[in-house]
Amino acid sequence: MIDIHSHVLFGLDDGAKTIEESVAMLQMAAENGTTDLVATPHANPQYSFDPGLIEERRQQLEAAAGGAVRLYTGCDFHLSYDNIQDALAQPRKYTINHQCYLLVEFSDLLIFKNTAEIFGRLADAGMIPIVTHPERNALLRQRVDEIASWVDQGAYVQVTAQSLTGRFGRRAREFSRVLLDRRLVHIIASDAHDCESRPPVLREAHQWLCEYYGEALADTLTTGNPGATLTGESLELPAAAVASSSRRWYQIWR
Repeated sequence: MIDIHSHVLFGLDDGAKTIEESVAMLQMAAENGTTDLVATPHANPQYSFDPGLIEERRQQLEAAAGGAVRLYTGCDFHLSYDNIQDALAQPRKYTINHQCYLLVEFSDLLIFKNTAEIFGRLADAGMIPIVTHPERNALLRQRVDEIASWVDQGAYVQVTAQSLTGRFGRRAREFSRVLLDRRLVHIIASDAHDCESRPPVLREAHQWLCEYYGEALADTLTTGNPGATLTGESLELPAAAVASSSRRWYQIWR
């Protein structure tokens, strides 16, 4: 399995604090079937995003972990004015493995009314938005039709693995089911921060998906689509989420 959202790089944000903790997280991921993992430090008002330091930490961790998993970098990109402007100026700075997919995290306090326009601008600059953990955002849980419209125009959705199994509460679990039932989930990722409360584990979510939605979809959400983000290839769109005739943003520049 391939995990595209984690806070495994030590000393950069609210994830791993030490290199020893980072190594333990990678070992846990490997033991639970993860072969590739994307380290995605926050870029938000609290944590600055330093690509040079991030790459340095990635190399240090890769050496210390002895090849437990293949390690890449990306960003947990907070959707804010300053971040948007910087990303538009440097389209590969924040994307997964410096390809075309961008993890987008929304504020818990505000959803921009012009989000569709913002996503369009990002796409015009060569970045395809992946909305992270909408099931954990109270405002986004009230906007399932809006999420569907973003998907219809070319965005994607990533749900947290532990949301499926109840770690983030009943509302997050139930909204995850709503998104899955409407075929609005394209990737499952751990959003791991440590080895205890928020571990880098996808196995339980994969098993849950196999039970409720079938092995084919479980594999697509935990291996096929996440793998495509590493190379910039197209993700598989569940049938119900495919736009009928509207032009998708990714088609504008691909």
